[in-house]
Amino acid sequence: MSALFLKRFIRNPFKVASIVPSSRTLIRRVSGKMDFTAPRVIAEYGPGEGCHTREIARRMHRESRLLLFELDPQLCTHLSAQFAGDPRVSVHNTDCARLPDVLAEAMLTHCDYIVSGIPFSILEKEKKREILSNTHAALKPAPDSAFIIYQVTNELRARGHCNHFAHAESEYCLVNLPPMFVTTFYKQANGRTAHAGNGKNGRRMNGNGAH
Repeated sequence: MSALFLKRFIRNPFKVASIVPSSRTLIRRVSGKMDFTAPRVIAEYGPGEGCHTREIARRMHRESRLLLFELDPQLCTHLSAQFAGDPRVSVHNTDCARLPDVLAEAMLTHCDYIVSGIPFSILEKEKKREILSNTHAALKPAPDSAFIIYQVTNELRARGHCNHFAHAESEYCLVNLPPMFVTTFYKQANGRTAHAGNGKNGRRMNGNGAH
């Protein structure tokens, strides 16, 4: 476990989603929802100490861009140092609801993928709506463009917070502490990922119903 990650969790448990970083299995499940064979623009909300970020950066195309949104200043400093040698990665110590503004400042039009581990269940309704609306607007209108979340609950899907997305798929990753739902919200109705596998410890749930 990262000492910095544990320290930040103890100091601010409502902003850090879990007491331990994600398992390798969960990291592979989340990254497996993305197609890295071509240049992509990817945003990550709440990267923490960077366990998912490292895998995304390792796999993504050399001409891709990765925008990290982290509110904790110390974690931002840690991320900036960690990815200082990678010009594809930029760290933003700002609210992820500002994604459209940050894209415009970087002269980028849309994201292909947006990944999030922030605990949506504890956010106020208006903040949740703002983030989800801006996330949907920032995604490229393309079949595989998706908002990929890993959460302890499947609240965003079960309670219809993401009904403005056309299609969703969920699976449950038991090999993590705590176990997590991995849900992919596609911007277009024909959105599917050819890269995601159920895995022997995962359970796929299709359609738009609540699970």
